[in-house]
Amino acid sequence: MNDKQIRYPEMIIFDYGHTLLYESDWDSKRGDEELFKHVSKNPDNVTVDDYIRAINEVYGKVTEVRENEGCDFSAAVADRTVSEMLNIEFSLTPLEREIVFWNAAAKVALMPDSDRMLDHLNEKGIRTGVISNLLWSGEALRNRFDRLLPNNKFEFVITSSDYIFRKPSRVLFDIALNKAGLSPEKVWYCGDNPIADIEGAANAGIFPVWYDSDIDFDRDIKGRFNTPQCEHLHIKNWNEMIKILDKL
Repeated sequence: MNDKQIRYPEMIIFDYGHTLLYESDWDSKRGDEELFKHVSKNPDNVTVDDYIRAINEVYGKVTEVRENEGCDFSAAVADRTVSEMLNIEFSLTPLEREIVFWNAAAKVALMPDSDRMLDHLNEKGIRTGVISNLLWSGEALRNRFDRLLPNNKFEFVITSSDYIFRKPSRVLFDIALNKAGLSPEKVWYCGDNPIADIEGAANAGIFPVWYDSDIDFDRDIKGRFNTPQCEHLHIKNWNEMIKILDKL
């Protein structure tokens, strides 16, 4: 797309995974084992293996619906279900449980120059927010951003598990616009998934930026290798977007 066709944004909303941050070395068993250390009540002597089997059973039953129906469920609700099935209690709040599991299950790092890019947007007075398809709550994700991107000024952090629907459904995009108090033509959305992020944003009237980084790792994203079937800005790194914004 020609730069002259692009309107300067009042707000840019971002995806999470492989966009601002990325996860590697995912191991849910490691997360479950770390979380189980915080069990405070266990009258039936449930073992960590019992706990992991129950977790896998519950998550397995809802995964197909999650992927095929465009809906999501809350990890906190699933964890509560398992806890009450097994008659165990934790010494942590639901939010703390999300954070302890997630931090142990995967290593997380910044995508290159995501911090520099956000600092640039802050300097330019461009508002920011986040929409992510994620099992974990917006509160848990905000905790992660505040730890790794402490200069962020995200006005909202929306995850699908808090709102039922998953991108590319326009529900999350419409909620974000309502929170921002902006019409869609004043907003950009940046993400790596051609269908969920780029086509999803376009269908909501938001200008899409395809962040197509060459950095790779083990991940399984539906539609990852497609080319977006809509007009969009295609960038390979965040420095490209900084330069484009400075030209507008």
